[in-house]
Amino acid sequence: MGLTFASDAAHVRTPATSANLGPGFDALGLALTLYDDVSARVTAAGHTVTVTGEGAGELPTDADHLVVRSMLATFDELGERPPGLAVECTNRIPQARGLGSSSAAIVAGVQLARALVRDGMTLLDDAGALRIAAGLEGHPDNVAPCLFGGFTIAWTEGAGARAVRLPTAGSIRPVLFVPSERGYTATARRALPAAVPHADAAFNAGRSALLVHALTSEPSLLLPATEDRLHQGYRAEAMPGTASLIAGLRSVGVAAVVSGAGPTVLALTAVPDDFHPGTAWRAEALRVDGAGALVKGSMVEHAERTTVAAGRKS
Repeated sequence: MGLTFASDAAHVRTPATSANLGPGFDALGLALTLYDDVSARVTAAGHTVTVTGEGAGELPTDADHLVVRSMLATFDELGERPPGLAVECTNRIPQARGLGSSSAAIVAGVQLARALVRDGMTLLDDAGALRIAAGLEGHPDNVAPCLFGGFTIAWTEGAGARAVRLPTAGSIRPVLFVPSERGYTATARRALPAAVPHADAAFNAGRSALLVHALTSEPSLLLPATEDRLHQGYRAEAMPGTASLIAGLRSVGVAAVVSGAGPTVLALTAVPDDFHPGTAWRAEALRVDGAGALVKGSMVEHAERTTVAAGRKS
């Protein structure tokens, strides 16, 4: 028998994310309270996408859209594609700023496909969803916090991506400094050397371990814990404004880092009221998102009702 597809729409809210967090290159990530909202329903034929907000007029509106591509990859994993899809995106996560906009789209697609299939959340569990999302993105550091929320440590082994989610200290109050200019992950990665000194690798290993402790238990250590020698210095020439702002913030004791591949700057400790980043930057105070990608839809709600009826709801 084939899959049973939902007759009405499914909805998902996906958070922005910041990866690396200084020394945790390609491994550490944080979900933030800034969201894209995406809905999808099965149609008789064809794939259409409507985009409002960030990326409107720029992003594809057909099967080339990343949400649709991610949905189709997930349907393939589940065993069958629907005849068509109508997708509506309300985007608030800035595009190409180091805030996980592509991961948000990928996770939205994976979650929507699961939600549009009866028992989709069971047929493809969260571990499988992470594996598909990381495969589409190419690395798991953004998709893990987007999917699970909070602070995550992600890695890849033989079967694919894996991640653990850890609680953050309650005093963590992220502040973003978002520029109007864009940056691109592929460009940022080309700035990295093929090899780094052993001493720098050892330095980052220690700082990454310290950062886990600082984010979860002792935020007073965030300034030294966010020091990095693997990627930010190599990328500074291509993002001089970002490098300058980080240096300025750190000089007054703020644990500031490049958000993902940049050019956005993420501050993890309080910014002094008299610090002025300049007119090129838009500051936005957020919180750590603790929920990850939230899904609503008839198939998901049906599964929840079934679980409650069976006495297994926790």
